Amino acid sequence: MKRTLLIARREFAAYAKTVGFWLSLLAFPIFGLLGGSVGFLMESSEPVRQVVLVEEGPQAAGLAAAVQNTLREDEARRAQRRQAAEAQIQKAAGGTAGGEAAMGALDGLDGPKLTFVAPPSDLAAAAPGEAREQLTRRYLGDEAAEGERLDAVVLLDRADGRPTARVWSRRATDTSVERFVSTALKDQWRREVFRDAGIDAAVVSTTQAFEPDVTTLSPSSASGGEVSFRDQLPGIIGLASGFILWSLIITGASILLNSVMEEKSNKILEVLLSSASATEILTGKVLGVALLTATVLLVWGGIGAAGLIAGLPEYAPMVGEVLLEGGLIGYFIAYAVGGYLMYAVLFAAIGAFCETPRDAQTLMGPIMMILIVPLLVMQMALRTPDAPVVQIMSWIPFFTPFLMSARAPSEPPMIEIIGTMAGMFAFAALMVWVAGRAFRAGALSDVKLSWKAFAGAIGRGR
Repeated sequence: MKRTLLIARREFAAYAKTVGFWLSLLAFPIFGLLGGSVGFLMESSEPVRQVVLVEEGPQAAGLAAAVQNTLREDEARRAQRRQAAEAQIQKAAGGTAGGEAAMGALDGLDGPKLTFVAPPSDLAAAAPGEAREQLTRRYLGDEAAEGERLDAVVLLDRADGRPTARVWSRRATDTSVERFVSTALKDQWRREVFRDAGIDAAVVSTTQAFEPDVTTLSPSSASGGEVSFRDQLPGIIGLASGFILWSLIITGASILLNSVMEEKSNKILEVLLSSASATEILTGKVLGVALLTATVLLVWGGIGAAGLIAGLPEYAPMVGEVLLEGGLIGYFIAYAVGGYLMYAVLFAAIGAFCETPRDAQTLMGPIMMILIVPLLVMQMALRTPDAPVVQIMSWIPFFTPFLMSARAPSEPPMIEIIGTMAGMFAFAALMVWVAGRAFRAGALSDVKLSWKAFAGAIGRGR
């Protein structure tokens, strides 16, 4: 036991004392925060496009006004939706600073970033065709003066009485103006068809502007009626737990793989085998990296808790309540232990056969493909945790830790919790036995890694 603890301490210190470990430890929450806000930053920093509408002839009269009117109606609908969202946020956050910060994130999102400006006099006076297109190219090109440069020019016309448009854009990859104009002309054509059918245009506009007041209710909500953010929070935490657990397990198992592989290539593993058994070495390494993984979890949890308390103090009690109720933390720890055991001993056994990363690719490729599956299914578990495919895959030991962590907040039947956990730990025990035999054989031989060599090592156990 003493030798096992010494190896565990050595394994832990080998990484915990390095600057790179702590930098990578802090990089995950930082990049996670940046990744979550990048969409908002991109949307909010997107410039407002200067767009000109030009009617190509008398047949196109009124189309420019129709497109402009569509933009005004769209802005009015977005303002109405924003007010409704702000009311919900204020209600959930009690009208405090956290709610105001969340409301600010709504501004400027979910709408076209464009404004219509008056066309330059020479462009408006130019004859339709080549002359007007030449001027269009000039105003969209880099040779145009900074104050005169346009982002898009929309040439409106009619074909067979129906609205058409040619959208000239300064950037070939920017299709936002094209999409908006297409929607606007579609709305205008609908109004014209209704008008010709004798339907009042005001009725059409009122119908299009209608935004129904829809409220989500559920008997399983905390109030027994309207669904609040508090009711949705457990699912969000469950999904986050699944992803965090996946990251922790794979990170720890990968560290173990690289450690064993490096020590075998440097002949350090042979030195260790002269003073400790293969079982003691494997156990010590798994325990040492487990302590390293626990350190990562504690640091991430501390950073998350501090950020939540400092940035959104109104939500911190909700999150704490969700984590403590129903034994979610206990489930998370149990699935973390079982999942780590399964993958850690497997990766250590693979590392015992390898001296370079290229050697490990033979078996690591299929394993990593399997590990992608729970990432995809976990997203379904957030919406429908009791879907048959999610339930069935939860019983597969390799997927159990991640899927059941994501499903735990939805309170699955106790038979599933007990059954999947028992199956996971039984399979983990089998993996420990299998990987122990493979590790012993790989550490004592120079056989190149392959499925055949790996299976043969398990069968011989030496």
